[in-house]
Amino acid sequence: MTKLLRFSAFTVAISYVLVSLVVLAAFATPLWYAWRETVQEDRAHILRADMYRLRKIFNEQGVDALTSAIDVEVGSKARSAEDLLIFTDPQGNKIAGNLAAWPAGVTNAPGIHNLSFEVDGEVTRVAVLYVALHGGYNLLVANNIEKYRQLEQLFLLGLGLATGIVVLLGVAGGMFVRRTLLAKVKDINQAAAAIMAGNFSHRLPHNSGESELDSLVATENRMLEQIEQLIGSVRNVSNSIAHDLRTPLAELRSRLEELTLTQPDPVHTFNEIDGAIADVDRVIDIFNALLRLAEIDSGARRAGFVELDLAQVAGDVVEFYQPLAESQGRRLSFQSQGPLMMAGDPVLLAQAIGNLIDNALKFCQLHGVIAVNAIRHAEELIEISVADDGPGISHGEKKKVFDRFYRGDTSRGTPGVGLGLSLVAAVVKLHRGTLELRDNHPGLKVSMRINP
Repeated sequence: MTKLLRFSAFTVAISYVLVSLVVLAAFATPLWYAWRETVQEDRAHILRADMYRLRKIFNEQGVDALTSAIDVEVGSKARSAEDLLIFTDPQGNKIAGNLAAWPAGVTNAPGIHNLSFEVDGEVTRVAVLYVALHGGYNLLVANNIEKYRQLEQLFLLGLGLATGIVVLLGVAGGMFVRRTLLAKVKDINQAAAAIMAGNFSHRLPHNSGESELDSLVATENRMLEQIEQLIGSVRNVSNSIAHDLRTPLAELRSRLEELTLTQPDPVHTFNEIDGAIADVDRVIDIFNALLRLAEIDSGARRAGFVELDLAQVAGDVVEFYQPLAESQGRRLSFQSQGPLMMAGDPVLLAQAIGNLIDNALKFCQLHGVIAVNAIRHAEELIEISVADDGPGISHGEKKKVFDRFYRGDTSRGTPGVGLGLSLVAAVVKLHRGTLELRDNHPGLKVSMRINP
């Protein structure tokens, strides 16, 4: 029983029942009060009207006229069962009426009073109105209210039945919801167990409905797809790291082994040592790039954002690469629409722009042109674009080039490990922007779009 009470669906059902009972009580209470007030008001109005009419007859026509009027009243079949009358002389002797004697408990207090006394051998609940007439005569008008009690009992019975129906439906609904949810939870648990066992392609059962549970399952499935992609990316990155580290490490080992075996002259030895240092630097560069990507992905660098002019940052990077471009016989141009103020990390943004320019220099045609533009769109969007006239990237590869360690066919034979565009994409994402690749006809145009 304790386990059942802890179950959320059953708790919801009990809460629903309690709320329904409160609503039922809130509806029935004013209805009951209004009904009782209306009945009492109507009963009082009838008693006062009868009393006023009979007292008027007495005052205007005397004892005999009132006696005759009462005899007519109590002789009516329609009134004999409900209205009770008694008219007595100053000594308390009955003159007329359908009560055998003056009832005990009747006081001289003004107003209408509810009393119980014997009528036709049965104790009856009545509402009485007493008035003292001239000359010491007494008149009592009473109304049988037992019929109203029966109506009250019927009302209470109906209210009790409604309460029972609400409770039964609430309990039945709770059990149904509990059974339905437990069945779905069981399916989810089985699917989760399969996923925990290593089957990341498994998905939670989904009925494509619009219920809250179906929406939750759909969200969980999308999360599982993302996890599967991340795990696949981790595996690919691990394989790529192993592959890209194997080459410089193998070259390093080969150099050292050759030095050990051949023991060449000092000049050749120092040349090989310089090559070994270059191999170690390549390995360090890979790890530094991975560490920067991990730091960017964690969002830790966002704490160091400062107000900066992105156009000035891009201009400084272009100026830094200008001698390299001239030495390669390529033209590197820069255009800006003025200051482009935003909050960001100047070091990361400069490195991202530098990576784009470095890629453009690798693939640009001999004596080609590389254009760097910094503009602000009408919707306050800042765009830094780098365009070249090289071979470009095929449509099928545009989504892959952002993967870490991915290198396309045009990258074969060029230095690098395939982390440049990954780093650029991570920096743009850190600044809540997007990175777009478009054809430049010929070549490629890469745009960093940031909404400051």
